[in-house]
Amino acid sequence: MPDATPAGVSDVETAAPDTRWTLRPVEDELLVDALAADLNKLPHALARSLALRGVRSFDDAHTFFRPSLSRLHDPHRMRDMDRAVARVAAAIWGQERVLVYGDYDVDGTTSTAMMTTFLQSQGLEVSFFIPNRFEHGYGISEAGIDIAAERGATLIVALDCGITAVDEVAYASSKGIEMVICDHHTPGDVLPAAAAVLDPKRLDCEYPFDGLSGCGVGFKLIQAVIAELGLPEEEAWPYLDLVAVSTACDIVPMVGENRVLMRAGLKQLCDAPRVGIVALAERANVDLNACTSSKMVFQIGPRINAAGRIDDASVAAELLASTDPDQARRLVDAIEALNLRRRELDRQTRDEAFEIAERQMQDDPLALVVYKPGWHPGVIGITASRVAEQFHRPTVLLTSNGVASTAKGSARSVKGISIYEALSHCSDLLDRFGGHAFAAGLALPIERVDTLRDRLQEAVGLAVADTDDLIPEVEIDAPLHLAEVTPRFWSVLKQFGPHGPDNLRPTFWGRGLKVVGQPSCVGAQKQHLRMRVAQIDGGPTFSVIGFGLADRYDAALTSVRRGRPLELAFQVDENTWNGRTTLQLRAQDLRLDAEAG
Repeated sequence: MPDATPAGVSDVETAAPDTRWTLRPVEDELLVDALAADLNKLPHALARSLALRGVRSFDDAHTFFRPSLSRLHDPHRMRDMDRAVARVAAAIWGQERVLVYGDYDVDGTTSTAMMTTFLQSQGLEVSFFIPNRFEHGYGISEAGIDIAAERGATLIVALDCGITAVDEVAYASSKGIEMVICDHHTPGDVLPAAAAVLDPKRLDCEYPFDGLSGCGVGFKLIQAVIAELGLPEEEAWPYLDLVAVSTACDIVPMVGENRVLMRAGLKQLCDAPRVGIVALAERANVDLNACTSSKMVFQIGPRINAAGRIDDASVAAELLASTDPDQARRLVDAIEALNLRRRELDRQTRDEAFEIAERQMQDDPLALVVYKPGWHPGVIGITASRVAEQFHRPTVLLTSNGVASTAKGSARSVKGISIYEALSHCSDLLDRFGGHAFAAGLALPIERVDTLRDRLQEAVGLAVADTDDLIPEVEIDAPLHLAEVTPRFWSVLKQFGPHGPDNLRPTFWGRGLKVVGQPSCVGAQKQHLRMRVAQIDGGPTFSVIGFGLADRYDAALTSVRRGRPLELAFQVDENTWNGRTTLQLRAQDLRLDAEAG
């Protein structure tokens, strides 16, 4: 446990063997006390959570809690923005034909809809192209460029792809087509010779924030073009709902400019959402007036993604660009059918992958390589994530069509272990691979799958500094006594959103808790734990829901029968039932209090 652990908080070595609890360290606990005093005697747990998010003063807190559009950076600070604006503006003034080239995930389809509708609003004849996952693969292809040429396009605006398309941009040039690239992935050593390449991750780019989604980069271009055309800056705001969906679902850092865009996008979803998102939200049973980044990730995003995973993502982009409510509902019906198919494939693949992984786990491996012919390639990435989460091991999931000699798939990792680096050590076995620390794609001959499984153990072993890296971890912001969970506490806590990577919901550590009444397991499969708790020394009683924590039922029951206090790692949330809204605790983990043993 870090040195910042307060007296009386148990050490991680007393945690249950299948989970470790870690109190996140702050630079200076005295700074937390000063921050709490500056913010009108804010509860210590909230002040500590703010400090962990880089808030050190009253002014920092004001910026954190009020992420207004006035804090957006000047688009022209991005490398090549002047060139991009000049080329797009020339296309508008010259009434050229433009093709918007996107990608088949949420970021790519929202980007495509955004740029297509913006250019159409300027009077251009615009079409879009999104590659088919199964026919074209990822990114810009010669086939896509040929389609642009057939449509008479003289300019391609590529979004969420293109940063490594050196040969493809040269091919487009040979066809008399120029290209403006808006990407957010890591560039290679050589940039494409496009009319402009916008990517805040360029080493020569001094833009202050490099965490934008692909749609976010495209939005910055729209902002700059609007200024060039002499239009009011407010002309850009209607696209913020699409930017918010992409920002949430592409799992980019929810800090800095992303947090500003997300907050403004959520407001746009309340005030004037586009008809495609309204239709999606109705089908997903999401109230856009109370929408959150989490609801986008788990309820709206999977439906948009389903089109590209199972069939063709163009239907999703068409939906998001639609202005006709009747058409939008028809498109949502088509997407919902694909989503139901995706869910069934996901469930089947997950169950089979878990079974294979469980057999491998009997040997206590450092990594899992799970292969079976016939799995649908559109759900391989999802399933790899589920396996890695379930078994807390870096995971490679592979499949083939039963005829080809190549296995293709996805890799996912856990905190502290770079799957990209691990695969790099096995690169001689692979036909190709690419990605980053937590996710990668790969292909290799089927006969090398078993060798990869063996070699990956060695490669991950080099990255594992401590065997604790292979034990699931609950990271905790601060200890919290339940008496501090008041209406004021909640009014401040809910302003910590929007949540996402680098700004997750604060998790608190409750000690000395007693179970009030009897715990129970709920849900269709009785996989969730429900109970009520209170501090042993008195105070309010709170309802607790622990999703997927039915295996902690025995600990809760032991607490009741033997009078032993519990420790609870939890988040504070609202629960609305029969028109009544109350605060509840969402358990991340629980255990018998080690010091009360």
